[in-house]
Order: sequence, then structure tokens, then C-alpha cells
Amino acid sequence: MMEQHRDAEGNQGQLDFEQVFLPHLDAAYNLARWLLRNDQDAEDAVQEAYLRAHKAFARFRGGDGKAWLMTIVRNVCYTMIKKLRSHETPEPFDEECHQPTGESETQETFRQKANAESLHCALEKLPDEFREVIVLHDLEGLAYKEIATVVGIPIGTVMSRLARARGRLRVEIIAANAKESLS
Repeated sequence: MMEQHRDAEGNQGQLDFEQVFLPHLDAAYNLARWLLRNDQDAEDAVQEAYLRAHKAFARFRGGDGKAWLMTIVRNVCYTMIKKLRSHETPEPFDEECHQPTGESETQETFRQKANAESLHCALEKLPDEFREVIVLHDLEGLAYKEIATVVGIPIGTVMSRLARARGRLRVEIIAANAKESLS
């Protein structure tokens, strides 16, 4: 889909939907996966977000396509979360977090895997508003200003939320490590 676009100087050019948004497919899925906590739901959310972005592409005026798309992904995810929570069942046991490891793993491999699992489990325990800023900033590399745009909050709130999220993440990891060392 090609759209006419005027840049800041008023020059007319062509914007191509695929060129603007396809490079951000992995980032869109990553955010959706962390917010929805389910691969299939994340795939559905990304597909819905890309459909919405495609329909609204005529309103896109250039600039940061990633932030624009991530805003749509976030909105789709929160809509899905509201629907899912209305039919929510108790959270299932997370086998990835509690799966025994094989004896053939070396100490270093085991330690790396344990650290990644510990981080994953700790991130899963964070409230949505904390998890999303961690994912957007630390995993997807968005700047504070971009996150503020995506989430719809002031930059100061982004910085505060990110600091609190990292603090809670640190506490969760320390608690998980202490619990493991006792067992």
C-alpha cells in the first residue's frame, strides 16, 4: 500500500506500509507476548494490530513508525486482556520456571539457564504496567519519549515506573534465588 506523505518541509513523497512497519514485527510480537503471556494470543494480537495499522495508515504522517505501531499493539493487547480476564481461570503451573534440569549440563550452562529462567519468571510476576516499560525500554530499546507516546503517560512517569519496575524485578530475582538456595 503506497500513501502520499508530506514531510516537515512540505515535500510530497511515498510511504510504503511494509517498509515502515514490517521491520518492527519482532518487537510487536515481543511486546504482545510479554503482555498477554501466551504465544497464540500474542500472534493474534500482532495480526490484529497490523490490520488496524494498515487500515489507519492514511493517518500516519511519518516519524517514528515503531512507536506508532507499538501503541496499536499495546491497545490491542489490553483489549484482549480485558476480554480474557472476564473469563479468567486460575493461573496454571509454569513448568518452564520449575522444570528439573538434566545432569549432562555443565555448571556454566546451568547457571546461564537458571539466570534466564529466573529473570523470565520474575518478569512474569510484575504487574502489566511495570512489565510493559521493561519490555519496551530494556528489550525493545525504545527511548523514554517513545514509551511515553506508546503508553500514553508523561516521560517522568515512564522514568519512575521503569525505576520501580527494575526494583521489583531485582526483589523478585533475589527472592527466587534465596528460595532456590534453601531447597
